[in-house]
Amino acid sequence: MQRLLVAFLAVVSLSVSLQARAGDAIDSVARLTEHMKYLASDDLEGRGVGTEGLNKAADFIRKEFESAGLDVTKVDGGAFQKFNMTTGSKLLEPNSLTFVGPEGKKIELKMTKDFNVCSFGGSGKFEQEIVFLGYGIDSKPYNDFKDVDVKDKVVIIMRRTPQQGNPHGPFPSVHGRMSRHAALTTKVSNAFRKGAAAIIFVSDPHSSREKVAETESFIAKTEKQVVDAAIALEKTPADNAEKLATARKQLSDAVKRVERARASKGDSKDPLMNFGYAGNGRPNAVPTFHITQEVCDQLLKATRDKTLAQLEADIDKDLKPQNGVLKGWKAVGETSLETVQTEVKNVIGVLEGEGPLADQTIVIGAHYDHVGMGGSFSLARGVTAVHNGADDNASGTVSLIELAHRFGSAEKKPSRRMVFIAFTAEESGLIGSAHYVNKAPLYPLDNTIAMFNMDMVGRLKDEKLTVFGVGTAPRWKEQIEEAGTRHGFNVTLKPDGFGPSDQSSFYSKKIPVLHFFTGTHSDYHRPGDDWQKINVEGMNRISTMIEGVIVATDRNEDRPKYLEVKRKTTAGRSGNRPYFGSIPDFGTNAKGYAIQGVAGGSPAEVAGMKGGDVIVLLGGQKIGGLDDFDLALRKFKPGDEVEVVVLRKGKQVKLKVHLGKPR
Repeated sequence: MQRLLVAFLAVVSLSVSLQARAGDAIDSVARLTEHMKYLASDDLEGRGVGTEGLNKAADFIRKEFESAGLDVTKVDGGAFQKFNMTTGSKLLEPNSLTFVGPEGKKIELKMTKDFNVCSFGGSGKFEQEIVFLGYGIDSKPYNDFKDVDVKDKVVIIMRRTPQQGNPHGPFPSVHGRMSRHAALTTKVSNAFRKGAAAIIFVSDPHSSREKVAETESFIAKTEKQVVDAAIALEKTPADNAEKLATARKQLSDAVKRVERARASKGDSKDPLMNFGYAGNGRPNAVPTFHITQEVCDQLLKATRDKTLAQLEADIDKDLKPQNGVLKGWKAVGETSLETVQTEVKNVIGVLEGEGPLADQTIVIGAHYDHVGMGGSFSLARGVTAVHNGADDNASGTVSLIELAHRFGSAEKKPSRRMVFIAFTAEESGLIGSAHYVNKAPLYPLDNTIAMFNMDMVGRLKDEKLTVFGVGTAPRWKEQIEEAGTRHGFNVTLKPDGFGPSDQSSFYSKKIPVLHFFTGTHSDYHRPGDDWQKINVEGMNRISTMIEGVIVATDRNEDRPKYLEVKRKTTAGRSGNRPYFGSIPDFGTNAKGYAIQGVAGGSPAEVAGMKGGDVIVLLGGQKIGGLDDFDLALRKFKPGDEVEVVVLRKGKQVKLKVHLGKPR
């Protein structure tokens, strides 16, 4: 009888426990859904840096952290770790450009009519010789820098690439994307690395002809619509007032379209880039302009007795550069730009531990920013619309909040301190997490035992879950395999701790990391990434799995042992660029290529490079940022020894780097 009673009580207890778990799951799903709807709503303006929507999201996260029982007063009495980042450029006065020739000849340019200042350039004055530099391409099959010195010169560069009309030309589009040699950033970097004093862009005639043809085709199409609408109106029964009104409106609309199309014809041939086009400059950018073809032709006729179109045709004919100094002429000019700084903030809540390990820290994080209205971050080209970023990364943010609620409401305090961080500006280059680890760690990094990151965990499909960082500590692989099986996931294990999310910032500081990810999809960085497409039940299960891994880490007396993951060589992964092994630091305005660390065993580490170094020269080429570094590195091959000059604590240090095979 007693055994039966014990068994009965056990069944009742199990039943109550299962009901409680089911109830908790229902509460979690409801909470995740509610939070997701808000963070991925249009009201938050895509949570872009500099928007009020991102500030609203930060306020919401802080309130939820506080509601969960976290201490939100650890950052100067609050939850917000504030700092400034560069978000744009502002055009000031004065801005001028004049071409000065022999015997007092002058070509004076008018702002907005003959030239515009480019926002991706810098401020400065100059009076220097002019070099016509073709397309500004620096490559082996075709090189506009061959046999010409551009140091301290003003260079004129055409946009795009040679032989655009030839599908088998030397610089074809790849997967619908133009050649990297056509990119403005590449051309600017080429000129900067060679020491140009200023850059003047001019649109290539081929593209202008194409634009005119497209406009004329559109005009013809709209004119046909007018004719069709007029015929339809004529055929409409005179006694049907409703149909007559509709037909008249259709004709009126068609006429307006024609008028707009014809009006745009004059602007379509050679429009100037507006200030703000193609982003912002770096701290040491040179003055950069865009001039009209008409002005460029005046200069070329005076010096080369040819037009831009004729020089373009000469290049296309046999792929030989038409570069050279425009003898007797100088460019005199000035640009005035101001860097725009925007305040952003990480949101931090802390749950203190209890016991002998309470001074150790576990970081749990997710970025809460997205790409706003899209712009240069969007993969929906030409679309201006709210990008709600439900999966990227409202999913990680609401999962972070959910874990805060679970740990904050637990009966027993954790053994170690848990720091919950919603990072800002991840989409701009891991800037929020880089700021935390490099400039303002709330607690010592050498006593931070692990970092758990969630980025895009909302599209679970076919039970597929990818976990990065399983090679960063010996225990992770077995632990994640077991947890994945227990929770019914088909887990893909990735050893590396580096990757395009915030765990990289912590791994660069030799902290074991795990990063959870359900995979990319067709809505990534597009307006269609909405909350209705989120698998909330799957997200809840992932949160439960992560919770278990964190609990196991917290309860283990031994901290996870940091491991350096040796990257496998994968031919072609980085194209023709040899392996260097630096880790970029995007959270700085340093005049050069700043790094926050180096990969273990990499050529950079062997050479003695360190986090905090700023590369200013590579193989004799000026380095002003990551683009310059990438392009300069492509000039070398695996096995080459390259001299690198870095700024370290204000002093120049020369290092020799033996480049490795591409990875």
